[in-house]
Amino acid sequence: MSLDKLVDQLEERGLMIPDRDRASRYLRHIGYFRLSPYTIPFQHGQPDHLFRDGTNFDDVLDLYVFDRALRLLVMDALERVEVAIRAALSDHMSTKYDDPHWYVNPVHFTSGSKHRGLLQIVQTASDDKLEGEPESVGVVQAPGGEALPSGDRAVAHRSALEHYLLTYATPELPPSWLVVESLTIGQLNNTIKNLKLRADRTAVAASIGLTEPVLVSWMRTFVRARNICAHHGRLWNVGLGVYPAVPNSRGISWLKGDNALPARSEKRLYPVLLALQSVLDVVSPRSAWAQRLYDLVSTRPPMNLASMGIPKNWADDDFWSEHITR
Repeated sequence: MSLDKLVDQLEERGLMIPDRDRASRYLRHIGYFRLSPYTIPFQHGQPDHLFRDGTNFDDVLDLYVFDRALRLLVMDALERVEVAIRAALSDHMSTKYDDPHWYVNPVHFTSGSKHRGLLQIVQTASDDKLEGEPESVGVVQAPGGEALPSGDRAVAHRSALEHYLLTYATPELPPSWLVVESLTIGQLNNTIKNLKLRADRTAVAASIGLTEPVLVSWMRTFVRARNICAHHGRLWNVGLGVYPAVPNSRGISWLKGDNALPARSEKRLYPVLLALQSVLDVVSPRSAWAQRLYDLVSTRPPMNLASMGIPKNWADDDFWSEHITR
């Protein structure tokens, strides 16, 4: 359907569109398919998809913009958590076994086929780097082309991976701290799960304030959430399919006192937000992430909070309130 016909369809279903040109512009640059799920909360339901009286195009757009802001906020926390886990894995395994290339040794892994897959990933990344265009190295010049004063010159360095591959003949593959940076979060998760010794997984988990079973559970959820955010998917009311286990250990940061996670919240986004803040309490304790989360969701209507599984008075729990200024 053309943009005009798509706007006609929305109006025929009862959506108020004061400015058709503006609506067409958003549909052109967002896409009807991407925007349409945000219309569902404002409709009576199938089969006619009729809108509730008084629903405006800006109501739908506002929900879309909120979800985008939520994705960016969740990605910010996921980045810190993911970086901390990468560092924890490399630091622990390299120092415990006194080997920066520990990942090459199959003795550390349960599944031989998965270990070979890891080595293939690293080998392919190294080969692609060497076969690609060489990365430039030089002094950045001023806009006019003249050289900057010596104190203002900014040198563009090669990536650490290319530097290693061009500088060292052996070992052929790069050290652990370069490898973990090149893995996707899914590949990182698979590498941790494939570690043969539970003691190693436990040490990685402990470095971010978790137990081994909780790390395994939460990593699955973090992978799913990150993939949604990275592909700009709907987050606020989506079914993730995998949810973080509620920790039993008192040593893990979680809801305080008798404030258990409501059953209606278990299959929503709220426990993912709890898990992210729990890790941030360890790896970035002075982070303002909880405050930014509160600022974002506190102005939303009850419909949005319910879809996310966020209970009423959620910010009153000490788990959150110690980070929030109202």
